[in-house]
Amino acid sequence: MSDWRESVEPIIHHSKIKVPYTWSVGETGSRFLKALRDDKKILANKCPQTGKIFCPPKLNSPYSLKPISEWLELSGEGTVQTFTQRNYDSLAAKADAPRIYALILLDGATQALPHLLGEVDYGQVKTGMRVKAVFRENREGHILDISYFKPA
Repeated sequence: MSDWRESVEPIIHHSKIKVPYTWSVGETGSRFLKALRDDKKILANKCPQTGKIFCPPKLNSPYSLKPISEWLELSGEGTVQTFTQRNYDSLAAKADAPRIYALILLDGATQALPHLLGEVDYGQVKTGMRVKAVFRENREGHILDISYFKPA
């Protein structure tokens, strides 16, 4: 008996599919996004066992698995931990959007937030650079209600 893999020619089909979908961000995500949208505030929460502070907030601590109920407001300022530049345009990343991505450790947080940098040239960005959040004028309850972070 021969192995079926020997008799079947593999065919690869290259395509792009777009699947629209909707989901709930839950109570924790909703509280975070509503604060961005309505109050221009960046919220975090704190693990009751380890003291680690998460932004964006988490329902349960990934370290202790305990539910998190203590909430904090962060200043919106932080430090660039690492960064990179996008060198192409796409439908998802429009040409008028900032092109520099960074991991930003917000003051008070123990976990970096991935986001965009703006009002700065790539050659001026440095690890350890201080930055602050710039909010969009029209906010919708999305992480991109923080338009980008600029040098502080």
